[in-house]
Amino acid sequence: MRRIGNERGIAMVMVLVLAMVALALTAGMLYMLARGGYMSGMEKRYKTALEAGIGGTGVALQLIGGRGVLSMPANNLVVNDNTIATKLTNPTASWGAGVDSSVSISPENSATYDARFDLGEYRVYAKIVDTVRGNSGSDEGLLKSGVVNAGTGELVVVSMPYLYTVEILSQRATNPNERAKLSILYEY
Repeated sequence: MRRIGNERGIAMVMVLVLAMVALALTAGMLYMLARGGYMSGMEKRYKTALEAGIGGTGVALQLIGGRGVLSMPANNLVVNDNTIATKLTNPTASWGAGVDSSVSISPENSATYDARFDLGEYRVYAKIVDTVRGNSGSDEGLLKSGVVNAGTGELVVVSMPYLYTVEILSQRATNPNERAKLSILYEY
């Protein structure tokens, strides 16, 4: 009896198939390794920008507490004096048409933020987007007590603080893609 087919080449085909599978697995592993390094770098840059934003929050809140005047020095501080006084002492509904209350901050347009300053390699932009009026922001003399009521003792004034919603944008001066944005509710 004579054989019709020859099976001598099947081993070579199997080796080629296994080599292709091994090559695909190796390529997948290298891709995942490279992508993991990229994601790790992105997270590191974001965390650094976030830390700068948190530091900028402290400066912005001191600016609000000082009613637009900063008691400590800040690098490259620019304050929009035209709108910050209105935003600090008036509720949002009475700001008027010329005062921006949107949550967006555009670093190229100084009308979209109230203050700008530098923290190391990062530039921080701060903007008050909402103000709810209280009784504790403008006069601190009557926080705990008020006038004496005839013969009955002291009238205690309940402190109702101002509430400010503040948007903070921090971004690296040399690479605007490295940025973080924070929204803060500040009670003063």
